[in-house]
Amino acid sequence: MKDYDRSLLRTVHLVPLTPFTAKDELNKELYHKHIERMAAAGIRVYMPAAGTSEFHSLSADEIVEIVRITRAAAGPEAQIFAPVGYQVKHAIDVATRSLAAGATGIMFMPFAHPYLSTAGARDYYRAVIDAAPCPTLIYKKGPDPSDAVLLELADDPNVVGIKYAVNEMHQFRKVVMADQAKAPGGRIEWLCGTAERFAPFYMLAGAPGYTTGAGNLCPHITLAMHAAFAAGEWAEGLRLQALLIPIEDYRAREADSFNIAMLKSAMTLLGQDFGKPRPPQRQVTTKERDEIAAMMKPILKAEEEMAEEMATVGLTK
Repeated sequence: MKDYDRSLLRTVHLVPLTPFTAKDELNKELYHKHIERMAAAGIRVYMPAAGTSEFHSLSADEIVEIVRITRAAAGPEAQIFAPVGYQVKHAIDVATRSLAAGATGIMFMPFAHPYLSTAGARDYYRAVIDAAPCPTLIYKKGPDPSDAVLLELADDPNVVGIKYAVNEMHQFRKVVMADQAKAPGGRIEWLCGTAERFAPFYMLAGAPGYTTGAGNLCPHITLAMHAAFAAGEWAEGLRLQALLIPIEDYRAREADSFNIAMLKSAMTLLGQDFGKPRPPQRQVTTKERDEIAAMMKPILKAEEEMAEEMATVGLTK
């Protein structure tokens, strides 16, 4: 699987919001339209049904269906990584069915299990990868898997990247350098898993791609931000990042517990009702909805202006 074109990951990775109906069912039509809008804006890499997509509240059938719709709406060239986790058999089942539904590969979600160990993490990854070989990303959000295990797994022909979400830049730089010492340019892609707040710092340390939730609202701004940093235009990149920081700071309130609720509330400002986040995600109050609306007004104006400008010069549809 090392013939996978890793350069396709050197961009913005959208974690699309999952819309629910009033009956708490997938709103398939709205989701399809949302992905079409994201694709038209220029998003090419998707992590549907992952963290901001409410992975832990979705059934296996729902995850597979979301992957299927993402492929249908995003087109054949999109890179789509299906999230897997929980029991080994559950992960293999979701991986196998998601690949059949159009996923490019899989992404291991952070462990939800207690009593973790490096040895156990290694065994888990091996069991799933061996049963469902495909381009594979690993999402690191805590001590396990250890960096040593990640460097070991980088030799696996299926493992193409690490979504690194432990914001310790020195340690991240060290692990990237250790990988690069094994092969020119490294064996895999190292990716920022903590979105726009940390993306520029990860990019300096060796992560050419990053995930986004704010991209659900402002795809043009985050893509332009990535392009600026990739071109070495740091002042412009930081200017664009400043537009998105209010979104990221709001989502980060109270131990990141506004991550999903803030975005779903803001989607209503675009005329799209994605429904409520499923429990145990927090709900926003009327006061918080008003705060979000006021905060988003200038950001959405900037997004609209950028979208019109890009369409005018032929960069997007």
